[in-house]
Amino acid sequence: MENDDNTLDIQQNVGNVEGDFSKSITIDMDGDDTGEMGDVEAVIDLTYNIFQYIPELVFVSIYALCMYAAVLYITKRIKG
Repeated sequence: MENDDNTLDIQQNVGNVEGDFSKSITIDMDGDDTGEMGDVEAVIDLTYNIFQYIPELVFVSIYALCMYAAVLYITKRIKG
C-alpha cells in the first residue's frame, strides 16, 4: 500500500489555437491521509452535522408557528 499513487493530474486543452494553452495541476497528498474518506465515514460525518443543527431547527420551527398563530389571531380580531 506504500506504493499507491495519490497524485491527481488535471489537464485542460483549449481548441486549435496557436501556441500551447494547456495547464497541468498536480496535487500531491503524500503524508496527508485526511483527503481520503470512506462512504461509511462520510455518512457518519453527515449525520453528525445534521444532528448538530436540530436545536436551531426546532427553535425556528416553533417561532414560525407562533408568528403564524399571532397573524391568524390578529386577522380574526380585526375582522371581528
